[in-house]
Amino acid sequence: MSETEKLGLHNLPAPKGASKAPKRKGRGPGSGLGKTAGRGHKGQRSRTSGNVRPGFEGGQMPLIRRVPKRGFTNPFRVRNQVVNLEDLAKVAVDEISPAVLVEAGVVSGADRPIKILGTGEAGRAYVIKGCVASRTAREKIEQAGGRIES
Repeated sequence: MSETEKLGLHNLPAPKGASKAPKRKGRGPGSGLGKTAGRGHKGQRSRTSGNVRPGFEGGQMPLIRRVPKRGFTNPFRVRNQVVNLEDLAKVAVDEISPAVLVEAGVVSGADRPIKILGTGEAGRAYVIKGCVASRTAREKIEQAGGRIES
């Protein structure tokens, strides 16, 4: 580092004692790691490629296969983002779309489908576009004079 160069994260020197020399295994008895190179005598782990995969129990039926399995996870499940009617009061406009809800901070993003649920009351006549609604939410919105366009 030159004297004119400013000190930054890209040119910080390593502090004293931060780096250690690697262990030099199998370099004679004087090194302390000669002969068996820290692997002990005989046995599976002393051999080349002797470390086995996680969960291997020496040929015994592994625990993960002995324990019964239950249930099913649907890989195609689509998780809706839930918006309650009372949350729509935070939105200033009467025409509700996914973009409007994202801008108002009611939902995190327009990447997942949005479903409007019937908790709370519809304070205004909302026009809902691009969102699905539950039966109770649909009834309350239509009672308030609004409509849902899919």
